[in-house]
Amino acid sequence: MDITKTIAQLKQEPGFRENVGMLLVHNGVVRGWSRGDGKTVTAVEVKVDKERVEALRQEYEGKPGIFRVLIEACEGRLEPGDDLLFIIVAGALREDVKPVLAELLDRVKAEAVSKSEAKVG
Repeated sequence: MDITKTIAQLKQEPGFRENVGMLLVHNGVVRGWSRGDGKTVTAVEVKVDKERVEALRQEYEGKPGIFRVLIEACEGRLEPGDDLLFIIVAGALREDVKPVLAELLDRVKAEAVSKSEAKVG
């Protein structure tokens, strides 16, 4: 996802100016070390349940004060530094947008994305 281009397109949608006061962006990348044991990660194999991602996107886009939710989850073999997950939440107020991004991110990671790490050592 090209964040700049995607945000520019989002700003052109009818209703954006009237309904959006905040955009939050999550750009998750592959880390070079494992959260579990701290070992060096050389790559990850990522699988995405696209239907679940879309169901979550629709659920959270329906929350009060939320104008639009965009999600792109990358799949396949990824290396440290590669983009892994993009989420954009656009809404009226930070009180609306911040909790939606936080909860949605946790749910996408738990319910729709699985990964296995290739490690050194």
